[in-house]
Amino acid sequence: MSEFDRIEEDWDILDPDDRYRLLIDLGRDLEAMPDALKTDATRVRGCSANVWVYPVTADAERLHFLADSDAAITKGIVALILTLVQDKSAADVRAADLEARLAPFELSKHLSSNRTQGIPNMIALIRDTAKRLAA
Repeated sequence: MSEFDRIEEDWDILDPDDRYRLLIDLGRDLEAMPDALKTDATRVRGCSANVWVYPVTADAERLHFLADSDAAITKGIVALILTLVQDKSAADVRAADLEARLAPFELSKHLSSNRTQGIPNMIALIRDTAKRLAA
């Protein structure tokens, strides 16, 4: 079972408060992103909180991202998304239907629109990185 599948299984049995805690815990487990990489160029647009995503691999064999946010729940959402793409090939990331995989979490139903409006932009950044590296 993948890490994402395990998270989804846990999500299904948790009440809303525990779901928030799960997201916060996921965010705490993110690999540290150096402050020097938290720039306007790495900032994801459309998020109410600051979110930064930086691809650290330069080949199509394995995509790896550093990411951070200044809001705990948003950071957890970032971590959740990264469980789908972290250390996967650019081809696998391009082929993945990230929106469908995230749909069971119904993030827009459980979180304010301010917390979820940057998700499509983050997914687009990940896909653009995969497309660029796979070319």
